[in-house]
Amino acid sequence: MSFTLYDASIPLFLRGFGQLSAILDKAAAHAEAKKIDPAVFVNARLAPDMYPLTRQIQAASDAAKFAAARLAGVEAPSFADDETTFDALQQRIAKTVAFLTSIDASAIAGQEGREIVLKRATGDIHLTGATYLQGLGLPNFYFHVVTAYDILRHNGVEIGKPDYLGKP
Repeated sequence: MSFTLYDASIPLFLRGFGQLSAILDKAAAHAEAKKIDPAVFVNARLAPDMYPLTRQIQAASDAAKFAAARLAGVEAPSFADDETTFDALQQRIAKTVAFLTSIDASAIAGQEGREIVLKRATGDIHLTGATYLQGLGLPNFYFHVVTAYDILRHNGVEIGKPDYLGKP
């Protein structure tokens, strides 16, 4: 049995969301224990021109659901991007995980060479399925997951590398 595009995508997205959900749980517990308004964390950002935690979670969700949908040739669900609490962010993660788990491995099988076209204002970008996943889908997902981790760690939530990596 060979390693497939499905193996390189859906399980990694699911694992990342498992870690992200656990990190959000720790942040919520930290806010409660320290009597800090959770909005401080939810609206926190690393730099003035960067997205806050809420948008990092939304962007990780979008990266994963669009990658899965494009690879499987299905429509990605639309989410409102209106999350403002830890609970709402956890629900966003759960909705994304539900979509990802609905993708059958056979829908992604053999899509390595299929053309993926990304519509951009500057012009269409044409990629193969494998190039899209390796060069954009996964890096974009992990960028937003690690930035969410960094925002929480920077703001004093007691998390470390094992919280980000989890168990293999």
